[in-house]
Amino acid sequence: MKNEISIDDELILHTEGVLARLTINRPDTRNPLGHARDGERFSEAANIINSNKNLRCVIMTGAGKAFSAGGDLKSMKERTGHFGGNALQLRDHYRESIHGIVKAMWNIEVPIVGAINGAAIGLGGDIASLCDIRLAAQSAKFGATFLKLGILPGDGGAWLLPRQIGWSRAAQLFFTGDLIDADTAKNWGLVSEVYPDQDVLAEAEALAEKICVQPPQALRMTKKLMRDGTMASFDSIMEMSAALQVTLQHTEDHMEAVNAFFEKRTPEFKGK
Repeated sequence: MKNEISIDDELILHTEGVLARLTINRPDTRNPLGHARDGERFSEAANIINSNKNLRCVIMTGAGKAFSAGGDLKSMKERTGHFGGNALQLRDHYRESIHGIVKAMWNIEVPIVGAINGAAIGLGGDIASLCDIRLAAQSAKFGATFLKLGILPGDGGAWLLPRQIGWSRAAQLFFTGDLIDADTAKNWGLVSEVYPDQDVLAEAEALAEKICVQPPQALRMTKKLMRDGTMASFDSIMEMSAALQVTLQHTEDHMEAVNAFFEKRTPEFKGK
């Protein structure tokens, strides 16, 4: 069953069966982020996704010709919205809106496939980095241009990017503010594949379909194990792996997978 949930008309969530699509919907201004209530919008979307135990994958993209060109520079210049107020108020705004977006994305339990359909700059690049798998359109551009604006990567990029492309290349992007094209992003490991602009969303859907045939509980636990692995010790991850593995071995989906293997048929997982 297909369902479209418009979260304040600026962030649109489609769900259809086991697949969801999350779209930043500000195409006229290249999908800037950091507007008032953005933290709430993304948190609401994440809560809907996490509470729907049927969902197995999310495709994330931007409406129009950009994924997200970054923060709202007009509001930043005019000191309005979440860029207004004194230093303490601005800190709270960052926590509520910009950090709210990042934390909501981080906490989505199912795999996220990013269809990076255009520019992913600054905060937009960091949101793209929160996708578990990133596919880029040929026209996509990536950059961490914070220093060019006299600010620093204040929304998680300083933690995310070095883990994805290594310290040297992350430092190069941060310290120069240079943009890189989609092919360079692939060579650096920032994206998995590059496709013609008109094909990137269809390719993301095809990849998501492969993910969606997997058992939903095991999918969510695997993502959690990978995320926790970026912070926990090896011994802690080994203990967590054992605990989660035992849990899954007592599920109906596990027995369905084993039976389907011996019966030479495709398993049908029910999340039980």
